[in-house]
Amino acid sequence: MQTAIVTGASRGIGRGIAKELSRTHRVIATFKGRTDAAESLRKETGVEIFQCDIASAANRDALIAFARERFGTLDLLVNNAGIAPRERRDIVEASEEIFDEVLTTNLKGPYFLTQQAARWMLEKGAGRIAFVTSISSYTASVNRGEYCISKAGLSMAVALWAQRLAAEGIKVFEIRPGIVRTDMISAVEKIYEERIAGGLLPQRRMGEASDVALAVRAIADGMLDYSTGQVLNVDGGFHLRSL
Repeated sequence: MQTAIVTGASRGIGRGIAKELSRTHRVIATFKGRTDAAESLRKETGVEIFQCDIASAANRDALIAFARERFGTLDLLVNNAGIAPRERRDIVEASEEIFDEVLTTNLKGPYFLTQQAARWMLEKGAGRIAFVTSISSYTASVNRGEYCISKAGLSMAVALWAQRLAAEGIKVFEIRPGIVRTDMISAVEKIYEERIAGGLLPQRRMGEASDVALAVRAIADGMLDYSTGQVLNVDGGFHLRSL
């Protein structure tokens, strides 16, 4: 059985991905805070859980060491963990502290976790890596600029890692979710629902964590192995342009 690491898996999109992969993989699901949510995932699916702040180099080291000791191999890394800014502010007023917090967690953490995973995968010349980014990688929201910049940076990270690892048998992908029903958008969910009903999304429904999980399933099963660097838009058609 293959082994996967899914970061930020105690809730939301990450939880959906971990549940989907648990059917076929030995999964290490990381979580930062909510131990109760992680424990419920473990009881429901049988995955391994591991507390890890992806922004911490020491925590990333500990995660890879745990995976090596527990399973001895890594076939799939899903970089899902991420945070929204603690408060939304116009970029004219936004703080450097929150910028650093978001960029360290959303961009620096996944980038260097991927470096460690890639070194390990290079030992056997095979593996798959998926980055969960966002439509915010190209959609400007001036009240959360740090989040948009972090996701735009992740999009470039995908291109860099895909280019570097392609000849080594390691495939890298970007999954770009749109508006997905999670805790992160709970405060504005009603507004999004109204905008979707008004035509914001061609498919006229909000995404679910399971929609993103199915994109990871396609990657995990090797269905896209000749498409390294591919961007999978899981957004109900948001990326389409029309007149």
